[in-house]
Amino acid sequence: MCYNIQKENNMEEKNQTIIKKTVKNGITFGTCLAIVISYTTWHSVFWAIIHGLLSWIYVIYFILRY
Repeated sequence: MCYNIQKENNMEEKNQTIIKKTVKNGITFGTCLAIVISYTTWHSVFWAIIHGLLSWIYVIYFILRY
């Protein structure tokens, strides 16, 4: 019985660690901003994804260009 409780606690700790890592490595503000600017400007999901991958590079380019 004690082993099962200990096993469940270990699984909960692992799940919390995975969630924390996912949130930490999730979408950044720069990526979100680049996607919104791109989609608003070009109305293309493809370009929004590409610009999202470029993130701050595209945001800075957009500010300087327009």
